[in-house]
Amino acid sequence: MNRNKREKEYFSIDVGDSTFTVLKRYQNLRPIGSGAQGIVCSAYDHVLERNVAIKKLSRPFQNQTHAKRAYRELVLMKCVNHKNVRHVFLCLGVYVKKKKCFWSLYLVMELMDANLCQVIQMELDHERLSYLLYQMLCGIKHLHAAGIIHRDLKPSNIVVKSDCTLKILDFGLARTAATGLLMTPYVVTRYYRAPEVILGMGYQANDIDQWNKVIEQLGTPSQEFMLKLNQSVRTYVENRPRYAGYSFEKLFPDVLFPADSDHNKLKASQARDLLSKMLVIDASKRISVDEALQHPYINVWFDPSEVEAPPPAITDKQLDEREHTVEEWKELIYKEVLDWEERTKNGVIRGQPASLAQVA
Repeated sequence: MNRNKREKEYFSIDVGDSTFTVLKRYQNLRPIGSGAQGIVCSAYDHVLERNVAIKKLSRPFQNQTHAKRAYRELVLMKCVNHKNVRHVFLCLGVYVKKKKCFWSLYLVMELMDANLCQVIQMELDHERLSYLLYQMLCGIKHLHAAGIIHRDLKPSNIVVKSDCTLKILDFGLARTAATGLLMTPYVVTRYYRAPEVILGMGYQANDIDQWNKVIEQLGTPSQEFMLKLNQSVRTYVENRPRYAGYSFEKLFPDVLFPADSDHNKLKASQARDLLSKMLVIDASKRISVDEALQHPYINVWFDPSEVEAPPPAITDKQLDEREHTVEEWKELIYKEVLDWEERTKNGVIRGQPASLAQVA
């Protein structure tokens, strides 16, 4: 297809505070979310005859860091193959004049109904709470099996449909565990940082406040844990006031939970026990994903095909070690877009509807 014909297939429309330039097959664009990684809108796809979500990556070629992040997200989302991790139907690159002159970059994905921020405001029974947790654990296990560390798991990065199916999304900050590079903890949203991340950050004022809240609730950690810290961090922790902490019965009384379930025999006491095993300061004593999947509050949903799904194969083994100029990152992303076009040319990818990637 010649360039002029392809350009006629696109149109521009203002969506919220941004302008989306997409194929004419996408109509009825409406903003549904935004963040540091990009802007997301809903749209109707007249080719697939279904609603989709379109994510416009935020300034993907502003600098080397942004370009690397865009490439990483593209590669990782193409690799994952699990019902609880969001897939990409299509990668849409919009260019001008020549292939290296990017205008913008879009990911077209399945449209979900809400994120977890909205869902947790609802009154959920034990079945729904347990099933949502089970799906999160399945998705995390799938990522970890391939050595993928998400690094920014939080309610806004977990989406849910009305039938209670759940998917993990947004891999712009993810890393592969095989990397030998030191990973900065600053990217993890503050309120969801694990204690070991907080303690590895030194003396950022906001994180000191957060650490105080942790130990006020859970109690001052043991001396065994203190010995695992480097000297400067240990000195800081030891100089803080000592707290006995509260029992989990007091932190999470029955009144905070829904009524016990007769159907699956799920109870507040089981949910509280799982929380007590997850909310442990010492990571070596915290319940693992595999152990959590076997917990009585979770294993009522256990399905080997979901829990033991084959791990994604990361094709770029030097994904995190790569260092390139912005122009070189553009070239790599351009090749990924072309690869999407080739892989979707003859049919369905991994159970997804077929669709052509387009390069204007």
